[in-house]
Amino acid sequence: MKAKLASFSRNYKAGLRNHLAQGGKEVSKLAQALGREAATLGLETLGLAGMHEEALLALVSENGSSHTADARARKGGMFFAEVITPIERTHRTAREADTRLGQVNQALRQRTADLLASNLELKQEIDQRKAVEQALRKSEQHYSVLLARSQWMQEQLRLLSRQLLATQEEERKKISRELHDEIAQTLTGINVQLAALKLSATLNTKGLQSKITSTQRLVEKSVAIVHRFARDLRPAVLDDLGLIPALRTFVETLAKRERLRVQLTVYSGVEEMDISKRTVLFRVAQEALTNVVRHARATRVDISIIKASNSTCMTMADDGIGFDVEHKMNAKGTTRLGLLGMRERVDMVGGTLRVESVAGKGTTVRAWIPLDESRVSGAGRTNGDSGEQKVRGRSCPQHDKST
Repeated sequence: MKAKLASFSRNYKAGLRNHLAQGGKEVSKLAQALGREAATLGLETLGLAGMHEEALLALVSENGSSHTADARARKGGMFFAEVITPIERTHRTAREADTRLGQVNQALRQRTADLLASNLELKQEIDQRKAVEQALRKSEQHYSVLLARSQWMQEQLRLLSRQLLATQEEERKKISRELHDEIAQTLTGINVQLAALKLSATLNTKGLQSKITSTQRLVEKSVAIVHRFARDLRPAVLDDLGLIPALRTFVETLAKRERLRVQLTVYSGVEEMDISKRTVLFRVAQEALTNVVRHARATRVDISIIKASNSTCMTMADDGIGFDVEHKMNAKGTTRLGLLGMRERVDMVGGTLRVESVAGKGTTVRAWIPLDESRVSGAGRTNGDSGEQKVRGRSCPQHDKST
């Protein structure tokens, strides 16, 4: 590299000498050629200026005249300007290239940032779409389950409707048979007795008193049957006197007729409940006791109605044979309809019904009916064995929503 610089220095000095001596276009071309060579060698303007000063001083010293020296210095400056033109042009091009490169790099960085932002937005959009697709799949599965459950419930509703119609028809048949077999026959007997009385009154009065008494008995029997039908349909005592007398009357009649021992415990504050809720308690007790008589083969039933927290709890426990609650709820027949009817009545007033049964250990039915604390009064109790008054305490467990 040093040899090349030394050779260039000699060539520069020779070119400067020619320029100082004659000038002209050829020397100008030589100066530009030297400038391009200097650029190739990597010489900067400052370095080339030092080389020019050294060569110029050497050449000026050959002629001692100051006037000549000034003229040569000016002419040498023109040569130097010709030489550095390619270098300056190269530097300017480089600077422009650097500027353009900087602009390109800036645009590239901006483009990269934009691409990163676009990629991030795209990733977020993909994640959102995946989340939406997953939610749609879950929703589809959920609605499939709901649809299947709805179809099952519709089928159950149709089945229950058929069972209800069949039960209603059986009840109508029973009432029709009872009216025909008992009321109609009794009224026919009354009519016969009245005809006999009419005939006896015209012939003689012997035995008239006994015939009148017999006819009165038939009338009383008819009235009793009609009252029993009325009580089965809707006990008037429930509306006129309240839940406790209605339950006591029903329990006494049932215990006497079925030879069943029934223990009844009721707190007096239950009469402060709304009539619709008291009716629910009566109907649930009525249905539960009817099931005991028909299916349980029980000898004893304990019934308690107490205040439990913010509700009234009715518990009915028998010592019968028990049954499989789950199987019975899924079975077909009037027994299942009775259980569902009790649950529907309790649900209608915002309550909860729970049935527990173990084979050979009896059945317990519990109903919780919500009450308004501001309306419920004292905690007095009226108890009875088959309707008799007796005091006895009892607790009611916390309820859960099961049947």
